[in-house]
Amino acid sequence: MTTTATPRPTPGSDAAAPPAGAIDPRGPQLAAALTAVVLVTVLLLPTPYAVALLAVQAVLFAVGAVRGVQATPHAWLFRTLVRPRLAPPTEWEAPEPPRFAQAVGLAFALVGLLAFAAGATVVAQVAVGLALVAALLNAVFAFCLGCEVYLLVRRFIATA
Repeated sequence: MTTTATPRPTPGSDAAAPPAGAIDPRGPQLAAALTAVVLVTVLLLPTPYAVALLAVQAVLFAVGAVRGVQATPHAWLFRTLVRPRLAPPTEWEAPEPPRFAQAVGLAFALVGLLAFAAGATVVAQVAVGLALVAALLNAVFAFCLGCEVYLLVRRFIATA
């Protein structure tokens, strides 16, 4: 499932050659799986360790939001170790929706960090839990919730 209107390759076309700037949607899906592991760990750790790990995840979200998902350590891992072992993707994705999703993840991570700092552990855990649900949706079902919100916002703006 892609989150853009990027057309599928026509029969006989080169599926390995992405359109300019397009990304393999399996990369962000791997990143979501790794993020889910980190967020589950945040929920299971005692608060000081949870805060430190959530801060690391916030930095990873920030890199993805500011520089693009292609610039994250997860993308490097996917490009270097995973993608060479996979068949070429059947479709490509524009980088903007996953980038927006990273910004949404960053917002939830920052809410979690601020809540931990304020002593509102339950609020922090709810924020982390919501980010975890979004990461699991992407990792397990290839459904990027932040990407879908991005597309809804773009449609709304285009019709306004």
